[in-house]
Formats: sequence, structure tokens, C-alpha cells
Amino acid sequence: MKKKQKRRKLKPFSIILILVIALAGISLYKHLRVKYAYKEVELYTKGVQVFDDLKLSDLIKSINGELIDDPVIDTTKVGTQEIEFKYITDSHIKVPYTITIEVIDNVFPIVAYPGTKVVTVGTTKKELENSFFCGDNYDNNPKCHIVGEYSLKDPGEYPVALEGVDKSGNATKHDFTLVVKEKSKATPRKTTNKFEFTNYTDYRDIYKKYKTKKTSIGIDVSHWQGDIDFKKLKKNKVEFAYIRVGRRDGIEGEFVLDENFEKNIKGFNEAGIPVGVYFFSKANSIETAKEEAKWVLSKIKKYNVDLEVVFDWENWNNYPEYNLSFYNLTEVAKAFTETVSKKGYTGMVYGSKNYLEEVWFPMDENIWLAHYTDQTNYQGKYKVWQVCENGKVNGINNNYVDINVRYN
Repeated sequence: MKKKQKRRKLKPFSIILILVIALAGISLYKHLRVKYAYKEVELYTKGVQVFDDLKLSDLIKSINGELIDDPVIDTTKVGTQEIEFKYITDSHIKVPYTITIEVIDNVFPIVAYPGTKVVTVGTTKKELENSFFCGDNYDNNPKCHIVGEYSLKDPGEYPVALEGVDKSGNATKHDFTLVVKEKSKATPRKTTNKFEFTNYTDYRDIYKKYKTKKTSIGIDVSHWQGDIDFKKLKKNKVEFAYIRVGRRDGIEGEFVLDENFEKNIKGFNEAGIPVGVYFFSKANSIETAKEEAKWVLSKIKKYNVDLEVVFDWENWNNYPEYNLSFYNLTEVAKAFTETVSKKGYTGMVYGSKNYLEEVWFPMDENIWLAHYTDQTNYQGKYKVWQVCENGKVNGINNNYVDINVRYN
């Protein structure tokens, strides 16, 4: 009779070894399956415009599968960019893929078209070239220079051109006549204590024309309006006011409080007229915009500010000095409004129609539109429309006043 053989028991080490080999085999299989998976991705183009609003799917013309995610493409920097992503193939294999795109800038700089420019003998070349509006969507420092022969030491008329060239080589040039004159002796002007209104827009006419259930009619003021009779404004249906808090004395200069700010905001508060405030900015960076916003907040915290805190940037006559692309200027404005919103206020950006259309990038911010016309044709969204700058209203006797329509 044969003896029964004893079953051999696998030792723990052997079990572990078998499991390791099995897992390695599975891992190798998955690796090879992904490595040799069929992948086909076709792009519409490898070149995209800087600041284009694109997602990954916008670049892909065809793909043998489906994207797992559809991230936004960063197009804020010119140059070559690799984009890594994963997708599921038609064979149900999750594979990695990399595409290469070229972010390009083919937008031409915007330069002034002066027609004729008059300067005096002794003006420097830098002062002359910085006195024009010249800027670019992407380049903070496009080369803006005068092309042609001229002398700032000798009076005369010189046919020249203003040219702006960005780092991508895009160039804009406008011909104009440079007139160099001798410095003239200033003659004192006759002044009168009483301001005389001529060719003005009557507030009552604006109220009658634009007042509806969905609008309010109001004004904006600074020290230029002099002493204000707030009760008369209330009586004459002024429904809101924007008050200048102050300004900055040059780029990164000292803050200057509007000399009538406190008197104005107290007067409107006491009269029960809702107010917003605005600051004439000289910001040239996100950091300086935040500084300005914090200074404004410190000046308004003890008053009732029911409406927006406005970023008013209008330094177009010496724009090159700010070293700001149009994109970065827009980011500066956003920094201001975001800073005031963190303290519970609502931000707003002021701009004229032409600059909103040609310079400012699209913003989600509230917009205060300046367009002096009977009916604006501005296509963007706006909260307040500044209708005119030559308004006359009972209660302000020392100067014209801007009149605004606010959409409730």
C-alpha cells in the first residue's frame, strides 16, 4: 500500500514573489497598451493670438476619442507653449498627449494721429515723444518715436511722422506736421468773480429726456464746482452724485485730497442724496492701484457711500511714461476694484467710449461710460452714462457740471 504524499504548502515568501510577478505583468501590460495605443490628434492651427479666449477643445479639429478635461489655454504670453493633457481613445484607453502651439501677437500698436503738433523751442525729444498717446495691447514699452528731420531749437514747420513699433515688429505710423514756435510772453487774463454760463446743457432738459422708472439722473462733482447748495440740488431732482475723493500727484506721488471732498460728501449725505466716489488715478502697477484703493477707503469709511467707488484713469497724453500695455492697464483697474470690493463696496471703472472700445480689454466690472451725445452707440455694457460735461443745474453756480444717467 502506497503512502499518501503530503501536500506542499507555499511559503509566505513564495506567495509574495508570485504576487509581485503578477502585478509587474499587469503593470507592464497596461504600460505597453498605453504606449502602443493608436493616437490621432489634428489641430486647427498651431498659431494662436495672444489674449485669445480659448479652451483646449477650441484648438482640436479632430481626435480619436474624447477629452477628459477641457482646460482654459493660457494665452497671456507670446512664445512656444507645450500643452499636456489626457484623453480616452476610441479603444477605451486613457492616454497622455502633448501638443505644441505658438502664441503670437499680430495686433498693431495704437498711436496718436495729431495732424498738427505745436511745441515751443527748447522742448526735449523725450518730452515731445512722451506727449503723444502711443501704446500696445501686449508690449509695455513699444518704441514710439518721431520719423523725419526736425529741430527743436529752430522755429519752423516740419513734415514728420509718429511711429510705434512693438516687440513683435508690428508697426503703426501717422504723418503729421510738427510746428516749433518761439516761447511767447504770457499776458495776464482778465478775471471775473462771477462765472458766466454759455452754450450749456440744462439739467432739467436731461431729466425730462432720460428719466424713466429704470433710470436715475445725477451729477459728478469736485472742487471745480465750488460751493454747492445741496438743498437746491435735492429740490431740483438731482438723484445721485459721484464725488471726487482726490488724486495722486504724479506716478507713485503723494496723495492729494480734493479740497472740497469732505464738504461735498457731508453736504450730500445730509441732503439725503445717494453718493458714489471716484479717484483720479496715476497707477502704473497692480501694487500702486491697491495703494490708491486703500487710501480711498481710508477717506470714505466714516461717510455713507451708497453707490460705486470708481477708478478714473485718464493719463492718455503721457501714456508712454506709465509703461503699461493695454492688457496690464486693465489688470491695474481690476486690482483697484477688487480691493474696494473686499471691504464691501462696489467697484466701477470710468472710461470714454473711444478708449473703452480701442484700449481697455473687456471687463466684468461696472462701467461708467463717458460719451457726450444725445444717444450713445457704445455696444458694451455700462451702469452709468455721462451725457455731457457742460451741464447747468440750480445749486451749482461757479462752474459747469457733468450730468449722468444711471441705470437702476
